[in-house]
Amino acid sequence: MQHAEREITDQVNLCDRKGMLNPEAIGYARRPLIISNLKGHFMRKKKWNNWCVFGEDLLFSATISHLDYAAVCFVYILDYETQRFYEKQIVLPIGRKVKMPEEVLDSVKFVNERISVQLVHMQGETHLSVTIPDFDNEVLHADLHILHPEHDDSLNVVIPWKRDLFQFTAKHHSLPTTGFVKIGDKRYNFNPEYSFAVLDFGRGVWPRDAEWNWAMASQRLGGRRIGLNFGGKWTDGTGMTENAIFVDGEMTKVHEDVIFTYNPENFMHPWHIRTKFSDQVDMTFSPFFERTARTNAQLIQTNVHQLVGYFNGRVKLHDGSFLRIRQMLGCTEEHRAKW
Repeated sequence: MQHAEREITDQVNLCDRKGMLNPEAIGYARRPLIISNLKGHFMRKKKWNNWCVFGEDLLFSATISHLDYAAVCFVYILDYETQRFYEKQIVLPIGRKVKMPEEVLDSVKFVNERISVQLVHMQGETHLSVTIPDFDNEVLHADLHILHPEHDDSLNVVIPWKRDLFQFTAKHHSLPTTGFVKIGDKRYNFNPEYSFAVLDFGRGVWPRDAEWNWAMASQRLGGRRIGLNFGGKWTDGTGMTENAIFVDGEMTKVHEDVIFTYNPENFMHPWHIRTKFSDQVDMTFSPFFERTARTNAQLIQTNVHQLVGYFNGRVKLHDGSFLRIRQMLGCTEEHRAKW
């Protein structure tokens, strides 16, 4: 069995004065206690704030990222019923005007004449505002209010590869969301009883080549807010994982590696996701939509296969009880990057 990871309970800096990984930051926290004071490591620092909102009719996602030599912003939508999908991506070389905050819930924005994405956090709520004048030949405007329940746990974990290669990731799940997304004349409303947002916050110093799997879902099942977060490949061998289960804001930390089994020749085949040593996680994921995203620039080469579909199976909670998962909407992905 893998060892139990160290839990962090006090605020700590990710880096020491030289910009190397602070050993005191290695572990996981139930609150966003790690301060991402990255410095140095020119061309190797990677920073992103990624939001994915599962509405009743629409999946909406907005990301602001900075790769040290460019800022990248992208927004995409998926209508579950019609499977209308569209994605808009803007790259700003160097990206000096895009300032990525050190703290998980600080505000951040990416604004120019082609796209405006603003994330403002205050009083326990994130206001996500997006305006795109030309989004599939229509105007897109999103106005979403994402609630961070006061007593909810979140997953905040530092993955140590080396003193000069490391990643802090924060995953905040099952956040009730209200508001709307309007595309042309079509308006999608978000009800906080059934619409939930997921925050994927990342700050780190990465190797040139990277590969990972990620699976996540945030839905209401049986009257409870359920969140799932599983990751693979990139955390293997580090002694740390990004694996957790959330029930009504309470986190069960999964201390084992999770194995993803899928067909890389056909990502639409069912995926199997299970813990390496035990029966704590045993899930099948059945996709109904595949998003592919590729970047092939001088410094950036990425290949993403993100699947939208349904989870079925069971997970074991910290009290030893099993939680059955039936037709839970969520996503999995394979991501390869040379960046």
